[in-house]
Amino acid sequence: MGKFGVTEWILIIAVILLLFGGKKIPELMKGLGSGVKEFKNAAKDDSPAEKKKEETKSEE
Repeated sequence: MGKFGVTEWILIIAVILLLFGGKKIPELMKGLGSGVKEFKNAAKDDSPAEKKKEETKSEE
């Protein structure tokens, strides 16, 4: 229990296709990909090592 088999995945994909249609899914995936990319960039920009570098530069 808790694991998805092939039949369940096919059913899930069919429901998604019915809800959003074939043309809308690539747009949704593109939006999801850009959101993940922005999140990674924001996480990388806020890293502790970079904050220390910025503090050191501002003190000089």
